[in-house]
Amino acid sequence: MEKHAPFRSMMFDRQPTLTGELLELRPLRQDDWAALFAVASDPLIWEQHPDSDRYKEDVFRQFFADALNSGGALVAIDRATGQIIGSSRYHGFDATECLVEIGWTFLARRYWGGRYNGEMKRLMLAHAFQTVDQVIFVIGPENRRSRRAVEKIGAVYLQVAPDAKGRERVVYVLTKTAFAQGALAGAERRDTQ
Repeated sequence: MEKHAPFRSMMFDRQPTLTGELLELRPLRQDDWAALFAVASDPLIWEQHPDSDRYKEDVFRQFFADALNSGGALVAIDRATGQIIGSSRYHGFDATECLVEIGWTFLARRYWGGRYNGEMKRLMLAHAFQTVDQVIFVIGPENRRSRRAVEKIGAVYLQVAPDAKGRERVVYVLTKTAFAQGALAGAERRDTQ
């Protein structure tokens, strides 16, 4: 008798509402423009980013329109204040390769490097790994902050590849197994106890 692999749904919700202790992530809406631009207008957020002029209104308008049209953009809301503090996006879900990209992430500087950033990543990764086996991160080579951040959560260097505009990018991958054994998954277990 022939053995069959268990059925696994390959539908992936790219715009869920995810709630943690500190943050709520929900789908980006048109009426989020002013609050999100207020965060994004800080030039220091973008100083290591390949699009370092994204703090300018005309440049951010295009980023915002692309985010809305992507079908995968989320805003991050500080649950204590109700304020939008940043954004991220799921992109490029591939059912055959069983992977999705997480990127286009930014947070207001006062939320960098701490519990908020960790919770945002944990919520998005835990959601992704319900469906996929791998999450990739595509980062500008000079963006040391983002590279360190994904390395810190267990992502490993995969390759250098061009982005859609032909610019060199560094690609990292995080597997479901590495996530389950890593620090962020441990935080999830602590949150549920």
